[in-house]
Amino acid sequence: MRHPTRLGVALTLALTTAGCSTAAGGGSAADPGSPAAARTASVTSCGHQLSFAQPPRRAVALDQTSTETLLELGLQDRMAGTANLKTKIPARYQAAYAEVPVIAPKIATGEQLRAAAPDFVVGGSADLFTPDRAGTREELDALKVPTFVSAVDCPSRNPAGTTPFELLFSDYEKLGTVFGVRQRAGELAAEQRAAVATARENAAKVPRGADRPTVVYLYSVFNGMPYVAGGTGLPSEMSRIVGAKNAFDDIDEDWPEVSWEEVARRDPDFIVVGDLSERGRPGDSAAEKRATMTGHPVISKLAAVRENRILTVPGIELDPSVRSVHALGLLAQGMKDLGHVR
Repeated sequence: MRHPTRLGVALTLALTTAGCSTAAGGGSAADPGSPAAARTASVTSCGHQLSFAQPPRRAVALDQTSTETLLELGLQDRMAGTANLKTKIPARYQAAYAEVPVIAPKIATGEQLRAAAPDFVVGGSADLFTPDRAGTREELDALKVPTFVSAVDCPSRNPAGTTPFELLFSDYEKLGTVFGVRQRAGELAAEQRAAVATARENAAKVPRGADRPTVVYLYSVFNGMPYVAGGTGLPSEMSRIVGAKNAFDDIDEDWPEVSWEEVARRDPDFIVVGDLSERGRPGDSAAEKRATMTGHPVISKLAAVRENRILTVPGIELDPSVRSVHALGLLAQGMKDLGHVR
């Protein structure tokens, strides 16, 4: 967004034109005269107060996480665009996803966002809203385009002690309020809370004072160096839920680069491998990561590797998303199958 003034004028004109054409042409959005559409909705998102006189009709999702959340809520007919697809869309979303225009294969720019004429923009992280990307939230506010950032990426704005999963569920409920689909959003949150409760059953049986097994989450290997889950990412919460401990909890990052020697020094009881084979970079697949570990002169000697205490989960599910409870279930069941019975 190198020319914010010109972008502002153009986006304002585009939005005005889109609003007129939508009202005249109908479409699959909610009837403006319906109770859901007429009721003003207000929510907060990462320090911004958002108010809507009617549910959005031309929402744009700036990343795959946001896209899949909106699709899970059945909102494909309210979407004017999606961007930044990192892996394949799951089969259950493919038909709905096919209805949504792709405004950018990678991270969307302000120009690409403007062309979609959105009336609401949703992003899984705050860094999607920068001057050289979609534009800042303040710039879009000035153009009367409300923006939503996942609460998971805004921990300082949320009550102390709120878990990442609860922040994720609050996203569903707030988006349900915005779009007038509170029942579906509530059902989704309830379903996933139940899944978390099921995974937590093992942890509830851990004797007081008992040592928790440690886990290393291997996300990727780049230039021969491992990237693992640090203390600020979702895997640390997953570990706590199943009665384990992330071996790199002490690092204040989501996915820090470490050394293989440091992994060996921490000698984890389990290793969770994120399968990113759909991304297609060298070393992304679970098979390649396993081969790297079994061929490493130090890592291959770890008991977790020798005894094959290695679990595989979809890599994208290790970041907060509507799919993360699936990875949590795989973790809980896998640790139980490997002898971690509480």
